[in-house]
Amino acid sequence: MMFTIVTIWLSLIMSLTTLSGAIHFWLRQSTELVYITPLPSYPKVTIVVPAHNEEIVIAQTVRAILDLNYPAERVEILLFADNCSDQTAKEMHRVVKLPQYTNRDVRIIERVGSGGKAGVLNDALAIAQGDYIGVYDADAMPEKNALYFLAKKVIENPEQYMAVFGRNKTRNAQQNFLTKCINQEIVVTQRIQHCSMWHLFKIGRIPGTNFIINCDFAKSIGGWSNGALTEDTDISFKIMQSGKLIALAYNSEAFQQEPEHLHDYYFQRLRWAKGNYQVVIQNFKYLFQPSNWRVKLEVMYYSATFFWFNAAIVLSNIIFLTNMCFLIARVFNPNLPIPFTFGENNNSIMQVLLMNWLLMIILYVLQISVAMSTQFGQATTNQIWIALASYFSYSQLFIVVSIHAMLSVCLDSLLHRKGSVWVKTKRFNN
Repeated sequence: MMFTIVTIWLSLIMSLTTLSGAIHFWLRQSTELVYITPLPSYPKVTIVVPAHNEEIVIAQTVRAILDLNYPAERVEILLFADNCSDQTAKEMHRVVKLPQYTNRDVRIIERVGSGGKAGVLNDALAIAQGDYIGVYDADAMPEKNALYFLAKKVIENPEQYMAVFGRNKTRNAQQNFLTKCINQEIVVTQRIQHCSMWHLFKIGRIPGTNFIINCDFAKSIGGWSNGALTEDTDISFKIMQSGKLIALAYNSEAFQQEPEHLHDYYFQRLRWAKGNYQVVIQNFKYLFQPSNWRVKLEVMYYSATFFWFNAAIVLSNIIFLTNMCFLIARVFNPNLPIPFTFGENNNSIMQVLLMNWLLMIILYVLQISVAMSTQFGQATTNQIWIALASYFSYSQLFIVVSIHAMLSVCLDSLLHRKGSVWVKTKRFNN
C-alpha cells in the first residue's frame, strides 16, 4: 500500500514538472514570430521513405515530399518498396513520372532483404549522397516547410546537433473516438513531453518519422539496429551516449495516419511497447556505469514509466477494487474485515487512493487541455469530454498493452523466440 501511494505521488510530481517545463516553453515561444526566409546555407538531404505494402498512401506522401519548400538540387530522394507484394512500386513510379517532377533526383528501389525498417535505413545510409538523411514513413505527409525548419535548426549548431526532429500530427483525427483519443495522446507527447524535455534538459527523442540525422555521424555509431522494433528509440540512446544532441524543431510538422480500428491500434502499440522494453533493458546497465547523464536520465524515465509506475498503478487498482468488493459484501456481513487498511480505520486507505485517483484524472485532463491550447482550433470543450472519456477507456488500455509487452519480452528471452515480429498497421483511404 505504501509502495503504491508513494509511487503515484512521485509520478504526479514528475508529470507536473514536465507540464511546468512545457508551459514555460510555450509562453516564451508564443511571443516569437516565425518567418520563412532564405537560410544562410542549405545542407544536402537524402530523404528516405521505407514502404512495405503501402499502395494506399504512398502516392500522397511522395507528392508531399516532392513539393517541399527546399531547393530541389539539395534534395536526394530514395523510395524503398521493401519486400512488397502489392502495387507500392508502381504508385511510386506513377507519381515520379508526373511532368512537374521532371529532372528531380529520385531513385525507386525495390528491395528484397531483411532487417525491416532499420534494414532499409542502413541500406540507404550506404548509398546516400546527402550530408543528412531525412526519414518519412509511407503514411507521413510532411507540411511544405517541414524540411526547411529541420535544416534551419541543424545549422544553428551543426557540431552539436547530430539529429533534429519535428513533430507529427494525426491526419485522420476526426475519424472516430479511437482516432480522437490517439490525437490527444500524440499532441500531449509532442507538445508537452518532447518540448519540456528539450527545454529543461536538452534531451530529444527521435520519432519514427520527420527527422534528419548527420550521415557521417550515423555511420560512426553503426547506423540502425537491424530488426529493432523501435529503431528510433534505439538510435536516440546511441546519439545521447556519444554526448551529442537531438534538437527539437517544433515548427516542423508531418501529418501521419493513425489506426482506426482497435485491433490495429493494439498491435501497433504492443510493438512499440516491446521495442521500448528491449531498448530500456539493453541500456539499463548505464545507470551503474560511467555514461552520459542524459542517458541515465532517460533510462530512469523509461524504467519508471514502463516498470515502476505501471506496477504501482496495477497494484493500486487491485487494492482499490478489492476493498470496494469487500465494502459491498459488508452490506450482507457487517463483521467482514476490509483486507487493505491503515491501522484501525478501515476507510483510510480507500480515501487516500481515491484522492490519488482524482488527482491523476485532474492532471490527465490538464495536460491535454494545455497541449490542445498550443494548437489552433483544438482547445475546445469537446476535447475535455473526450479526455475524460479516454481516461476511463483509452488510457487504461495502455496498462494492458504494457503488461502484454513485458510478458512477451520475458517469454521471448526464456523460450529463445524471435522477438522482433512486425505486425503491419492497416492503412485507409483518407
